[in-house]
Amino acid sequence: MARKTGSHSEITGPRIRAAAERLFARHGYAAVSMRQIAAEVGVQAGALYLYTPDKQSLLADLMRDHLDGLLEALDALPAVTGAVARLDQFARFHIGYHIERPDAVFVAYMELRNLESENFAAIEALRRRYEDRLEAILRDGRAAGQFALPDTKLATLALIAMLTGVTNWYREGGRLGRAEVEGIYADMALKAVGVAG
Repeated sequence: MARKTGSHSEITGPRIRAAAERLFARHGYAAVSMRQIAAEVGVQAGALYLYTPDKQSLLADLMRDHLDGLLEALDALPAVTGAVARLDQFARFHIGYHIERPDAVFVAYMELRNLESENFAAIEALRRRYEDRLEAILRDGRAAGQFALPDTKLATLALIAMLTGVTNWYREGGRLGRAEVEGIYADMALKAVGVAG
């Protein structure tokens, strides 16, 4: 099928992905058809297959891109020493990164159930890499006697759930600015592991 007049892969491909992400976040993966994605972008439904083999691949690619970007940004943080400083940095980073990408976060966390087994395994491995970074901080803090934690894995999942929840309610221009939200959440994360304020 010929491309729509004026369509360029470096423009249309990202537009398809952005439209799919918005629609998946708004309506849920199962409720969105390739035809709806095409209509959102303004191309024929068949044109989508020039950019992705199918809807499942599109979902997996969106999740993979989000998690790859997250891990890359985490790796780019300046090194800090001490578990308390590392947890403070991680919490602020997590809030700052996710607050700008609410649709990507929703899709990455809420649509796992719709991944086929091979895609699920790949995405789950990326999620575990991210979780492992936080768990290493918590283990180090516990070993140093700075954190009071009965189970570092459970604490990791609880902290990530708490930090990620900001995307459900935060709106730019609201009562609290981003920096304030990051600071408050970082303080709550430290208190949750037993660090006195």
